[in-house]
Amino acid sequence: MMITILGPLSSSGVKLPFYSYRVPAGFPSPAADHLGQKVSLDELLDLRAPHMYLVRIEGDSMIGAGIFPGELAIVDRSQEAESGHIVIAALDCEPVCKRLVKECGQIILKSENPKYPSRYMMDGEELLVWGVVMYSVRSHEKA
Repeated sequence: MMITILGPLSSSGVKLPFYSYRVPAGFPSPAADHLGQKVSLDELLDLRAPHMYLVRIEGDSMIGAGIFPGELAIVDRSQEAESGHIVIAALDCEPVCKRLVKECGQIILKSENPKYPSRYMMDGEELLVWGVVMYSVRSHEKA
């Protein structure tokens, strides 16, 4: 897996229209769109710049967690990494995106794809957590 750090997030201040009407994924409803308020993605996603940054995820080891190759991940470096969190970390200076698991004093970096085994931390290895993945963003544009 390869991770490309794109840099810190900055507050956009842009407010997008938010429609109060719920959009069904099935048949369209004859109801008219109801423009409600304007919302900021910064506020909606609780983006706390400069504590957050973007990375591009490559590889398929996290597809079971809904993180697919080429996606952007929004990472919070102020969040304390706990067992069960998906993290961006450096394992012996090699960047990885894995689920952090702590069991019986053992640290495990777990892939979310059965093709890849879990990685148990060994004595002498260095793990530095760079942040907790809060969101992933994917494009649904036709390729």
